[in-house]
Amino acid sequence: MSNRWTVGPRNLITDVPGILVGNADKLSVKSGVTVLSADKAFVASVDVMGGAPGSRETELLAPDKIVEQIDALVLSGGSAFGLDSASGVTDALRQLGRGFQVGPAKVPIVPAAIIFDLMNGGDHQWKTNPYPELGRQAFAELASDFALGSAGAGMGATTGSIKGGLGSASLTLANGAVVGALVVVNPHGHVVVPGTRQFWAAPFEMDDEFGGLGVASAHDASLIPENNKFAAYQKQYGAQANDVPPLGGMNTTIAIVATNAALNKAQLKRLAIAAQDGMSRAIVPSHTPFDGDLIFSLSTAEQPLTGQGDEAMVLGHAAAVCLSRAIARGVYHAEPAAGDTLPSWQQC
Repeated sequence: MSNRWTVGPRNLITDVPGILVGNADKLSVKSGVTVLSADKAFVASVDVMGGAPGSRETELLAPDKIVEQIDALVLSGGSAFGLDSASGVTDALRQLGRGFQVGPAKVPIVPAAIIFDLMNGGDHQWKTNPYPELGRQAFAELASDFALGSAGAGMGATTGSIKGGLGSASLTLANGAVVGALVVVNPHGHVVVPGTRQFWAAPFEMDDEFGGLGVASAHDASLIPENNKFAAYQKQYGAQANDVPPLGGMNTTIAIVATNAALNKAQLKRLAIAAQDGMSRAIVPSHTPFDGDLIFSLSTAEQPLTGQGDEAMVLGHAAAVCLSRAIARGVYHAEPAAGDTLPSWQQC
């Protein structure tokens, strides 16, 4: 595989030509927003496999819906409050005159998805929702290069045992197509094999991008790793946490996979479904009733398909590989901060 596929120059989703990503976060809140956009509108779809999703405008991404192109995608912390981050992005796009033409008006189309990060040690007692402004700030930061780990929507993300984060990875395929992934890693499950520092995604690692520790030599396949999020929160906040039920839904991993290959909405739906395999290879367990696991897929449609062979299947496999790697990279790059309820991978 390594002889046919290569890691992109940035190893970020922005290796897909035309795509830009911006982050904005607030350390005191331990939360943030990540925005993906492009120099022009793009085709997108979505697939949801988790049992507790939170999203905005995802229904219009179905193949049978009339909106063919969108203007941006938003990944946000903040649970339901974070969905308002898309409003800030919509305002910014409107000021640029971008959007879906409806009579005399242009309406920016900005689907969004959120994670639950309200019990991570941050100060969530704000009176004014910070997420619309964080959305505007993230849009203003759109660029080819962006931070991973404790940044943007990954600022307050956690896994079942350690801090999560914002991850990304890319691949250039033999035919010149580029595939990339962007992910906020906040699952109920674990990203490292219990009792080790080795990532479940290790078989898919390229160029020692998350430490090069290799595959764990042994593990108990029957072991369901314990989720420590609530216990860690309760330990830190004591009596303040006693009235909070140990919700299983303090989770969700949300992602975007992208390509320059010219795929329509139906093909992108299949790409998102295939990419879900990347999540299950990197998080154990994944797609639980307590997660809202969701993957957006998009195409900039710059490279036509040849119509020969198994191009769509190969793109789906590449998307899954990219997502597995991006998940591990998000946790690998997470940094410790004051008030954290869980340690970072770097501290383990």
